[in-house]
Amino acid sequence: MNFDISTLGNQAKYRLLNGGVTPRPIAWISTRSKDGDDNLAPYSFFTVASCNPPVILYTQVTPRAGLNKDTLKNLRETGECVVNIVNSDLMDIMNATSASLPIDQSEFSHAGVEYCVSQKVSALSVKKSTVLYECRLRETLSIGDSAGSGTVVLLDVTSVYVRDDLYSDGIINQARLDSVGKMGGDGYYVSAKYVEIDRP
Repeated sequence: MNFDISTLGNQAKYRLLNGGVTPRPIAWISTRSKDGDDNLAPYSFFTVASCNPPVILYTQVTPRAGLNKDTLKNLRETGECVVNIVNSDLMDIMNATSASLPIDQSEFSHAGVEYCVSQKVSALSVKKSTVLYECRLRETLSIGDSAGSGTVVLLDVTSVYVRDDLYSDGIINQARLDSVGKMGGDGYYVSAKYVEIDRP
């Protein structure tokens, strides 16, 4: 079946993109507002933008209400965040932090997420996350202002934490990382088998 994008509504376009570009890694982003309120929210439009300099990016898809999410608001105020990587042990509690809460109510408290102080930024880190990227805001790129449009957020990585047992010989052990991927709808991909194929 072929779809002419010009004939589709916002939700149909979202489902075709969200359901086909899978599995996607999850950026579980913690921020702190200028008033000191802590926020934690998952984003699945997430990847690496550059290795030198080290830059990662995520995209905020503008909600139907047309308002920016707390993560982007806090980032623009303070310029700091932590991207916490999600494994299968953290899946349920990560999902709980996607609830819509008032800006002054912390998802850490709401979902009972254990946290620790970060090394270089004021935003808290998820204590049980096995890989953490502490970041500063580089720039944002708005693709549009209407519901369903996106804001691409580029983040300069200033510090990386990897749990000791996952790091050896200069690499992160991919077979043991157990990172979770987001599928379309409410689906997640949990890796049951790790496969390596030599490059030609």
